[in-house]
Amino acid sequence: MNIHPEEISSIIKSKIDNFKFDINVNETGKVVQVGDGIARVYGLEKVMAGEMVLFPHDIYGMALNLEQENVGCIIFGDNKYIKEGDIVKRTGRILEVPVGEAMLGRVVDPLGQPIDGKGEIKTDIYLPIERKALGVVDRQPVKEPLQTGIKPIDSMIPIGRGQRELIIGDRQTGKTAIAIDTIINQKGKDVICIYVAIGQKLSTIATLVDTLDKEGALSYTIVVCASASDTPSMLYVAPYAGCSMGEYFRDKGQHALIIYDDLSKHAAAYREISLLLRRPPGREAYPGDVFYLHSRLLERASKLTDKLGGGSLTALPIIETKADDISAYIPTNVISITDGQIYLSSRLFHSGIRPAINPGLSVSRVGGNAQISAMKSVVGQLRLDLAQYNELEAFSKFGSDLDKATQAQLKRGERLIEILKQNIYSPLSVEKQIFIIFMANEGYLDDFDLKKVANIEADLFTVLESKYSDFTSEIIKGKITDEIKDKMHDICKEVIAHFK
Repeated sequence: MNIHPEEISSIIKSKIDNFKFDINVNETGKVVQVGDGIARVYGLEKVMAGEMVLFPHDIYGMALNLEQENVGCIIFGDNKYIKEGDIVKRTGRILEVPVGEAMLGRVVDPLGQPIDGKGEIKTDIYLPIERKALGVVDRQPVKEPLQTGIKPIDSMIPIGRGQRELIIGDRQTGKTAIAIDTIINQKGKDVICIYVAIGQKLSTIATLVDTLDKEGALSYTIVVCASASDTPSMLYVAPYAGCSMGEYFRDKGQHALIIYDDLSKHAAAYREISLLLRRPPGREAYPGDVFYLHSRLLERASKLTDKLGGGSLTALPIIETKADDISAYIPTNVISITDGQIYLSSRLFHSGIRPAINPGLSVSRVGGNAQISAMKSVVGQLRLDLAQYNELEAFSKFGSDLDKATQAQLKRGERLIEILKQNIYSPLSVEKQIFIIFMANEGYLDDFDLKKVANIEADLFTVLESKYSDFTSEIIKGKITDEIKDKMHDICKEVIAHFK
C-alpha cells in the first residue's frame, strides 16, 4: 500500500489535534488514627472545610479540623469498619442533602437517606447543609401570623412567618407537644413542616410519627431523625440538613416551619466532637464557637422580600433547662439569638395548668405585628386581667379579708386561666380562640363554677360550628366593630342560657 508523505503528515496532525490528556487524579490520604467517630487523616492537603470524604466500605465523613499535620474528620457511620492505614478519598463536594417535594411524608436520617421502609426517595435536587444566611436587604419584616392553634401563644405570644421563637423549659413540661400541635394546626394552610429530632429515643420518634400520621399531618411534614443511638456526628449535622430542606421551599416562595428538638443535645454533641478533635474547651467545656454553632443555624430563618418570592422559613428551636434555670450557658445563648421565647414552667405543669406557659417570662419580640386585628382587640384586656390576678393571688394567700372588687378580679383571673388550658393534639382555629377569650373578658363565665367552664367552652364551639360558621369567618377579616361585638354578645348569651 502506497502512502504519500503529505498523507502521513495530515494523519499525524489530526491525531495531535484530537489528542486528549485524560488523567484521573484523585487526591487521597491515609488514616493515621481512628476512634469514637473521629478519624485523623494524613495527606489531604487541598481538602476544604466541610468537604465530604470517602472512607472504605462506602462510609462518608466530613473534614472539620484542617490542621498543619493532618485533617480531623467526623465519620457518618460505624468506625469499626475503618482502620489505620486505610485510604481516604476527597469527593470535592461540600456535604449535601436531597431536598424537594419527594421528601414530604418521609422519615430520613441527617444525610437524607430514608429510614421509614417506604423505599427510595426519587429526587435529583441537592443543597449543601451549610448555607450563608441572607442579608437584611433580602428580608422583610415579620408581619404575617403563623397560627399555632394554642390559645395562650396565639393570644399573648404571637408567632409570625419568618420568626425564630424559642420553646424553653425543663424536661417533661410539654415542649414537644407544643411543636406537634403547631404542625397539626398547619393542615390546609399551605405550610411545609420539618421536624428535626436530635438525640431522642427511637421509640419516642416512632410515636411522634404515628401521631402525625393519625392527625393527617405527615403528608406535608419531613421528619429528620438523629436518634440517641446515632453518633455525635449525625446529631451535629441534623439541624443544618433539616434547615436546607426548609430553605428549598422558602426559596420557591412557599412557607415552611422547622422545629429543632432539641438544641441542648445538639450543643452537647458538638462539645463531644470538639473535645475529641482536641479543640480548646471554654465555659462548661463547650468550645469557643458554640454561640456561632446556633447563630448561623437560626439566622437562616427569614421572611423573604416580595422580589425574591415572599417565602418564609419559621424556626421553633427547643431548649431543655435543668431545675428551671434559664440563665445557664446554652439557654442564654439561644435566647439572645431568637426573637422571643415561650417559657414552660414545671410548677404550672404539675399544678394542672397545661400548656404550662408562664406569660410573665414568655415574650414575642415581633408582638402585635404578627396578629390579626380581631385578636389584638380582645387580647389587651386578657393580658391586663391576668397580670392583676397574678399580683392579687400572692396577697390573697396571706388570708386577710378581701373586698368585693378584689374577689371579683380573682374570680375573673381563675376563669381566664381555666379557658387558656388546652388538651394536647387539639389545636383551635383563631376565630374560636377569639370567641372564648371575648366570653371570659366580658364576664360571662364569672358566675359559673370553675368545673363548668370546660363544658361551656365545648358548647360554644359546637354552636359556632353548627350555626355561625359564616359569621366567625367574617370576624377574622378585619376589626371587631360595634355591630360585630353586639352579635358576639348575643351568641355568648345564647350559649350560657343552656347552663342556667
